[in-house]
Amino acid sequence: MINTALLLEKIQTGDRKSLARGISYIENEVPGYDQLLSALPGNDDTKLIGITGPPGAGKSTLVDALIGVFVQQGKKTGVLCVDPSSPFNFGALLGDRIRMSEWYDHPGVFIRSLATRGSLGGLHPKIMEITELMKAAGFDHIIVETVGVGQSEVEIVGLADVTVVVVVPEAGDEVQTMKAGLMEIADIFVVNKSDRPDADRFVKNLRMMLAPAFSAHEQEVPVVKTIASQKQGIQELQEKISEALQYPHHQSQRAWLLAERAWHLVQQYRMKDLSKGSLKAEIEKALQKDPFNLYRFVQAYLPFHRPE
Repeated sequence: MINTALLLEKIQTGDRKSLARGISYIENEVPGYDQLLSALPGNDDTKLIGITGPPGAGKSTLVDALIGVFVQQGKKTGVLCVDPSSPFNFGALLGDRIRMSEWYDHPGVFIRSLATRGSLGGLHPKIMEITELMKAAGFDHIIVETVGVGQSEVEIVGLADVTVVVVVPEAGDEVQTMKAGLMEIADIFVVNKSDRPDADRFVKNLRMMLAPAFSAHEQEVPVVKTIASQKQGIQELQEKISEALQYPHHQSQRAWLLAERAWHLVQQYRMKDLSKGSLKAEIEKALQKDPFNLYRFVQAYLPFHRPE
């Protein structure tokens, strides 16, 4: 059983081992983890920055460079890297990010890799609880870098105070397909690897595509050109993030966003007695009884089902 008071006290004093232990408790639903979450103090000072975008856009390199800017400013920064996970054991495939290795021992930086564990939206199923726990550690910023999985990743907007969408100059067709999703949720667009050919033309076209979305924002969505591998444009990106944090256009939607988070939490609690592992075991038994009907199998788990 978790000693909630002692663990929370250590986390609040900045003990990183206790924070890592607390995250593991939440991930693995160790008995008492919900009491730990209920004991968390409210904290609106720590700001969450979501970094999202298609695979290959250079999100990890961008986050690494952004950490450097925050460190120079004396800011305490937490980083959650949500990695794709194996469908068989739900472990993170990418593991700890090699490119961020220089920050792992830095006293002002805490980095943790999380697996999506089969979540379709690009985020970890316990991401809300983990970020709330990290807020208790007194970080100035928490960066959440998500798996680039396309339109379903718009759920990041319900978590982050500022959402940064990262694309590259060659992503013209991808941006077109993203338009109904990521285009509308971006507070800031980053065109990374902007030393590549046609970068300026891509930025111009992107701004034209964003124009219809301006009506949904209090301010124009900025487009920042970066070359993250060379640390170029990172200072401007940090300034745009600071500006967006001062005037969050999602503030009027706060109640809806909190309702969305509450809905997911209630859903998790109601589903806690059901796991993919137990379903797999039951399916293996059912497969031995030919023929197998998936829909009839699922009905047995629905609350309105009445056995014949």
